[in-house]
Formats: sequence, structure tokens, C-alpha cells
Amino acid sequence: MSEKGPLARLRSRAALTAARLATTASRATGRGAGGMIGGLVAGAIDPSIMDSLGGRRPAALVTGTNGKSTTTRMLAEALRSTHTVATNEGGDNMDAGIISALMATPDATHIALEVDELHVPHVAERLKPQALVLLNLSRDQLDRVGEINKIERALRAAVKAHPEMTVVANCDDVLITSVAFDHPNVVWVAAGGGWLGDSVTNPRSAGHIVRSADGEDWYATQPLDDGREFRRPTPAYSVTDTHLRTPHGEVELALSLPGRANRGNAAQAIAAAVEAFGVPLDKAVAAAATVDDVAGRYSTVHLAEHDIHLLLAKNPAGWQEALSMVDRDADGLVIAVNGQVADGEDLSWLWDVTFEDFSGVSVKAAGERGTDLAVRLLYADIDHELIHDPIDAIRACPPGRVEVLANYTAFRDLKKALSKQEDYRA
Repeated sequence: MSEKGPLARLRSRAALTAARLATTASRATGRGAGGMIGGLVAGAIDPSIMDSLGGRRPAALVTGTNGKSTTTRMLAEALRSTHTVATNEGGDNMDAGIISALMATPDATHIALEVDELHVPHVAERLKPQALVLLNLSRDQLDRVGEINKIERALRAAVKAHPEMTVVANCDDVLITSVAFDHPNVVWVAAGGGWLGDSVTNPRSAGHIVRSADGEDWYATQPLDDGREFRRPTPAYSVTDTHLRTPHGEVELALSLPGRANRGNAAQAIAAAVEAFGVPLDKAVAAAATVDDVAGRYSTVHLAEHDIHLLLAKNPAGWQEALSMVDRDADGLVIAVNGQVADGEDLSWLWDVTFEDFSGVSVKAAGERGTDLAVRLLYADIDHELIHDPIDAIRACPPGRVEVLANYTAFRDLKKALSKQEDYRA
């Protein structure tokens, strides 16, 4: 812990004691897993508790619109190959969750945390991270966070404030490149940029972005104010369908998780472990490959005669990636959509997702906002049936494999509902 006077140390001890009691009570009463309440209590009693718990241990922060939990899990596993690690595996990525994660493993030598984009500036100021991993930026919960350019500017300021840290940045994402463009210590990774709808214009100057036909290059049509060209940097790390190219040679990358996006997540996690923390490349790659489940995402569970493959998506970019992972030969497809605060109450983004690609697949539209989804599927000319309860929607599918794609609270609520079914098996 950092240096403190007697009164400050007393406050910290009181905060930690109260937090542990709150966490125990939350778990005992079944109100939750305790991943948030302890941090909320500790932070309220001692506003400097995050600084104290960090203790200036080597830390890595991971942020971006999509892929935070997966990348953090892969990075934590890579660091565990040579160190002990404190991490927020439950995905609680704001102050309370971060404090709880640090409380849970006070003796760990290293820290790996996913951090909500808006919380990065002050978390970085408190923990003084050794590395910051920047994944991607796209629209997400506009009714909470505002326009994406606001996030880009906030992250750019945070990066500027910490010239000593290593920044691992996705050079295929225009907004992420803008965030890290001036930093003196950047490891550029070609992690992919499947969603292009939020990076049409130059975030730093006038003009628009031009992309090459092969997707290997992009540039701004007008120079920056200082005359420099704003163009895709040359990556040190990049992924192919089978391998990872690195400054230390090319290695096979065989992941347990599906999808091109997860290959990009792995590349950035491995780059951070190797370049910022000195983890041997072979150990980092092997550790990333072991990750097969991230808080229940990508897992397969069983309900009566159905084998249910669970996928989570939270915004247009995430939905587009998740839809590409869906098994088109499955016996059923359930898409569940809620519109609670944690999801973003504005679901107009449904019209930005290319559901038209699912022609020939029958869909069960479910969730609190299943009607909104059904209307979108109607205009996409997709055969569908509206069944609001996701459990009922799954049971309405033919026996066999059922792909279930859900947004945040729909995914959370479905997991709880499944665990209460008598014919459920994990």
C-alpha cells in the first residue's frame, strides 16, 4: 500500500473491514456475487482506497468498446505463467468492481484490469499502469456515454498524461490509432477493424478516411495541423487465420474461442504480456489459447433436449462480430434483446446490424424488446417468431443445438433463469 498517515491508515482499515462484511452479506443473502458491493462500500468510506490497494504494483489496463473481458482474461492468464495476478474476471469494470478485484487478491504481484472507457483517465491516474491496451472504439450506449469522439478525446488525454507506460494499440481502428498516435511508446497491433461505421472521418483534422481494397491500409485525405500524415501505422504484431506474426518470429495461434475478433484480442493480450511485462512469447501464446469461457460467454449448456451455445453482444460492432460466430447449421437460433439502462435504452442501433445476412435461417425473437427485434427482422425479410420469454423461445426450437445470442441484461437474466430449470445441466 502507498504511504499514509495514522488517520488515513485507520480509514483504509475501516473501509476494508466494512467492504468485506458487505461482500459476505451479499453472498449469504443471495443478492449477488459480491463483485460490486464491497467496492462501493470501501470507496464511499475511503475515496483513496484504489490508490492504496494498487500499491504501485505493475498494472495493465484494458479498454475499448468490445473485447475487454476476453482480452483481460487472456492477458491475466499470460501474466499468470510467470506472476500472480489480481484481476476483475467478473467483468465489473468501473470503480467499485476494480476496488473489489484489488481487495480480493491483495498479495498478487501484478494487476490486469478491464476498465470502462470513461473510467480510464482516473483509474490510470490512481494506478499508474505499466501498460494500457486499447482495443477498438465504436458507438455503445449513446444515452449513457455520448458520441464516440468524446471518448476518443478523453482517452487521448489519458494517454498523453502517462508517457512512461507502454500502449498496445489496434492500428486497424482509426479512432484507437488517433488516441495513441503521439505516444512515445506504442506497440501497434493489427487486430482487425470489422466495424467501420464510426471511423469515416478524420478524428484529428478535416477530411475523410480512405481504405485500401485489401483492408491492409487506411489514410486521411488531409494532413494533421502540424503537417504530418495520419495513416495506419506499421504493425509489430498481426494475425492470420492460423498464425501470429511478432517481432520475435511467427508462431501458430490456435485458440479455444471462435471468431476473427478473438484472434485480434489474443494478439493484443500477447503483445502486452511480452512487450510490457517480459513474459516469454511461447508462454503467452499457450496461456491465451487455454481461455475457452469468459463469464459464461461462448459456453455450451443443456436444457432438456437442447444444447445451448451462448453468445453475448452489446452494440452494433459486437453484434456484427457475434453474428459471424453463429453456427448456421444449428437446429435453432434465439436472439434476445432487452433495453435496460445497462444495455442502453435506445435500440435504434438494431437498424445498423446486417441481419439480412441470415436469409434462410429461422429466428426466435425474444427478450423485453423482442418486438423491436421482430420489426427489424421483418424488414430484413428474415423468417422469425416472436416469443418474449427466452426460455420458452429455446424450448420452441427443435431438439438439438440452439444458438442463443443476447445483449447484456438479456444474457445475464437468461443465465439466472436457466439455472432454475429442473432439466438444466451446465
